[in-house]
Amino acid sequence: MTNTRPMEGRGFLDAIERIGNRLPDPALLFFCLLIVVWLASALFAQFDYTHVDPRTGSAIVVNNLLTPASLTAFTSGMVKTFVQFHPLGVVLLAMLGIGVADYTGFIRAGLRGLLGVTSTRILTPMLLLIAIVSHSGGDAGYVLVIPLGGVMFAAAGRHPLAGIACAFAGVSGGFSANFVPSMLDPMLQGISQAAAQILDPALTLNPLNNWFFTSASCLPIVLLGWYITDRIIEPRLAHAPVDAAEEDASETPSLEPLEPAERRALALAGSAMAMGGLLLLVTAFPEGSAWRGADGGLATAGAPLMASIVPLIFLLFIVPGIVYGYAAGTVRSHRDIIEGMSQSMSGLSYYIVMAFFAALFIAEFGRSNLGALLALQGAGFLSAIAMPAVGTVLGVIAITCVVNIFVGSASAKWALLAPILIPMLMELGISPDLTQAAYRVGDSSTNIITPLMPYFPLIVVYCQRYVKDTGIGTVVALMLPFSVAFLIAWTAFLLAYWGFGLPLGLQSSYAY
Repeated sequence: MTNTRPMEGRGFLDAIERIGNRLPDPALLFFCLLIVVWLASALFAQFDYTHVDPRTGSAIVVNNLLTPASLTAFTSGMVKTFVQFHPLGVVLLAMLGIGVADYTGFIRAGLRGLLGVTSTRILTPMLLLIAIVSHSGGDAGYVLVIPLGGVMFAAAGRHPLAGIACAFAGVSGGFSANFVPSMLDPMLQGISQAAAQILDPALTLNPLNNWFFTSASCLPIVLLGWYITDRIIEPRLAHAPVDAAEEDASETPSLEPLEPAERRALALAGSAMAMGGLLLLVTAFPEGSAWRGADGGLATAGAPLMASIVPLIFLLFIVPGIVYGYAAGTVRSHRDIIEGMSQSMSGLSYYIVMAFFAALFIAEFGRSNLGALLALQGAGFLSAIAMPAVGTVLGVIAITCVVNIFVGSASAKWALLAPILIPMLMELGISPDLTQAAYRVGDSSTNIITPLMPYFPLIVVYCQRYVKDTGIGTVVALMLPFSVAFLIAWTAFLLAYWGFGLPLGLQSSYAY
């Protein structure tokens, strides 16, 4: 499904869209990249490298994926690679619950009720703020907030692709702008602390060492995202027609007031959702709760609560969806519930195909060590040129942006870069807290423009619900203004924050 009809208008973004949409279908693109990785691994495996891999403590080695042993390992592990592709299970399970809630009318009624009391003027910042807060639920924002962004904008009479772009910018572009602590905070802190202890074994970092900065970052990200959505993205989409199938009233909620029966059903469904939330709170609050991790935390990496976010989303939507359906008369038997689940899966068939090829490419790229080599060489280059403190921090952001195009996982990138960058900057008198903050700015800003990000194909599928010939170029052109603006403004914000000496987080510092 490659788009051959660029959106109306002229200029740089339209050129990006046309060029991007001339690329192969995303599924074929991932297959082509898989071939490139195989060939590149065979080429670069012929050389020896002096960079030390921090994961093994020995020199980095590129693995040749075209050897008989590697090829047989690829074929024998193909099924496992596909079914264990993390985004696939997250998307399918969450959409089973969301599909029922949508099929019964619960989501549409809820949005109609919400939009009835919310000014359309603040719809954009409200969506951005919800998207940012969704980070606390791990990957929940990708399967919950982003598609609802399109539905909310459509219901308000605005272009649904603008809503998807706005939500994507908040969920992924503003990944490190969050006033609610998430499992990413201790994950990155743990890597930073291990890297810092290479130079200073006694040094410890607080898991919330960037919390004040990430909380403050919400303001510029929301304001900037608001301006870009309303003043750049929507005007550009003004002449991009929404396909008729999605304009059907049964698919897009209208702004008509709720009927009494709908209000009653919505109240019952809302009560069911509230009771579920209260039950979760009551069971999670005690110190000995089974929801807590080994360290007693609820939000730490590995805590059962964090591992259960997606199943909880499934329950959060399917239970009130069923309650609403029976109360409103949109559901008459269990067969209607199964039909709702089936319809939600049928809409994901294209994504499943793309996920198959994406899973194979990402697994082979990681196995080749080419991404690790790129990260280590970039960090080595930054170390060699020995810039002043401000220039070095800017260099950390720039290298992170480049590496982010090829290595999607925030923790995987930081595990490669931190053991080099943190000790190097400590030698320059820069604290690990500041180095980590710089990394988070570069990592977040470019998440939304790399097709190699595991959830990027899903965004294409979301857009195709409204504009069926949407391609990679369409999404990149939509997100590029957010990415560039976030990168420039957020970098300036970090430098100003540093200049004023405002605390980065708990027990944090700028100087070492």
